[in-house]
Amino acid sequence: MFGQNRQQLRQFYHDVWQKKQAQQQLNALETSIAQVIETHSEYHQIFNSDASLEQEYFVEDGQTNPFLHMGLHLSLHEQITTDRPAGIRALYQQLLVKFADAHETEHQMMECLTESLWLAQRNNRPPSESDYLVALQNLLTAAK
Repeated sequence: MFGQNRQQLRQFYHDVWQKKQAQQQLNALETSIAQVIETHSEYHQIFNSDASLEQEYFVEDGQTNPFLHMGLHLSLHEQITTDRPAGIRALYQQLLVKFADAHETEHQMMECLTESLWLAQRNNRPPSESDYLVALQNLLTAAK
C-alpha cells in the first residue's frame, strides 16, 4: 500500500484513528485498521499526537513496534479472509477453540508468521507457506 514509506503508513493509521474518533465514514480498509487499533488500548496514546509517529522502536530495548504489531494483525486477517495460504482459515477456527479468545489466537498465530518472515529474510528466500502452516498446526498440539 505504501511500499517502504514508513511515515505515510504511520500517518494513515493516525488519520484512520482520528476519523474513527470523529465518527466519520470509514472505507473497508480503514474499518479494519480502526478495529485493530481499537483492540489495542495500549497504543491509543500514539494516535493523539503527530510527534509520536516519529518514534523509533528497538527490540533490543524490549520495545514492541505498535505499527508492525498492528500490521501483523491486518496481515493475518487478510490471510484468514482469503484462506491464503490454503487451510489457514480452518486452522484459525481450530486454534480459536483451543485458545478460546480471538485476540490471543491471533497473537499465537502472529508468532508463527513473524518466525516465517524472519527465516525467509535470514535465508534470502520467499516465505515458505508449508513451513508456516506446519508451525500453525504445531500450535494445536502444543500444551496450552
